[in-house]
Amino acid sequence: MNANVRDTSNITPPVDAPQRPDSARDAVPASQALQGTAVAGASPTFSPLYQQIKGLITQSLQAGEWKPSEIIPSEVDLAARYKVSQGTVRKAIDELAAENLLVRRQGRGTFVATHHEDRVQFRFLRLAPDSGEPHHPPSRLIECRRMRAPAEIARQLDLRAGDGVILIRRMMDFSDRPTVLDEIWLPGALFRGLTAEKLNEYKGPMYGLFEDEFGTRMIRAVEKVRAVAADDMTAELLKVPKGFPLLSVERVSYTYGDKPVEVRRGWYVTTEHHYQNELS
Repeated sequence: MNANVRDTSNITPPVDAPQRPDSARDAVPASQALQGTAVAGASPTFSPLYQQIKGLITQSLQAGEWKPSEIIPSEVDLAARYKVSQGTVRKAIDELAAENLLVRRQGRGTFVATHHEDRVQFRFLRLAPDSGEPHHPPSRLIECRRMRAPAEIARQLDLRAGDGVILIRRMMDFSDRPTVLDEIWLPGALFRGLTAEKLNEYKGPMYGLFEDEFGTRMIRAVEKVRAVAADDMTAELLKVPKGFPLLSVERVSYTYGDKPVEVRRGWYVTTEHHYQNELS
C-alpha cells in the first residue's frame, strides 16, 4: 500500500464541503463512508460521495432497517444522519429508485420497493402477449422437493456440491394454455420451511412469497436466452409435439451483496407471445 495514504478507519462519515466544487468534494475515500467493509490488505478505493451514501442506504435496506413497502426517512433527515447535503442524498435515492430498490410516490415520500408491485413484477416476467395487455397468469405447481445440489446448480448458487437445495417445477397458463414451464432451484438453508403446501396456499407472486416469508428480496438477475427443441418431458407438459421450437430462458437471481439465491430455467411457448426487453 502507498506509504502516503493515511489511515482513515477512525474518520466519521463524509461531510459535504459546500465551499468546494463537486469534483473536489466527491474525491473522498469510500472507506470513510462505508466503514467496516474494507478488505484487509486492499488499497483504498475512491467513489463519488453520493455513491458512498447510496452504499450506506443499501446497507440499511439489507439489514432490514426499513422493510419492503415501508417509507424511508426524508431526504432532509437522511442528510442530517449522514452529514451531507440534501442534494447528495437525492442523487443516491435517484439511483436506488432507478434500480427498483426504492419507489418515489408523489406527495407521499420514498418507499422500499416490494415484489407485490406490478412494475416490479414485470421486471422478472418478460413474456408479453402478441396482442392485448401483459398480465400475470395463474400457475400450477407440479412438484416441490428437497434434494442434494447437482454440481452445476451448486456452482451457480455458490454452494458446495451436495448441499441441500429445493427444486420447484411449475406451469404457467396464458389464456388457459400451458405456456411456461419453470424449473426453480433454491438454497435449502435459506428457504427452510418452504413446502408445496405453502406454495399452493400463497396467492401472490412467488418472489413476493420469498420476500414475505423468508426475508429474501431479488435485486437483480442475469439471463441467457436461446432457442431449443422440446424434449419428451417439456413436450408432454407444454402439450406441444416433441421437437417443437421453444424459447429457453436461464436466470440466476441475486439478493443484496450480490449473493445468488435462485437458478431458474424456463421453457416458453411463443406462438402467441414474445419475450420483451426494454433497453435504455
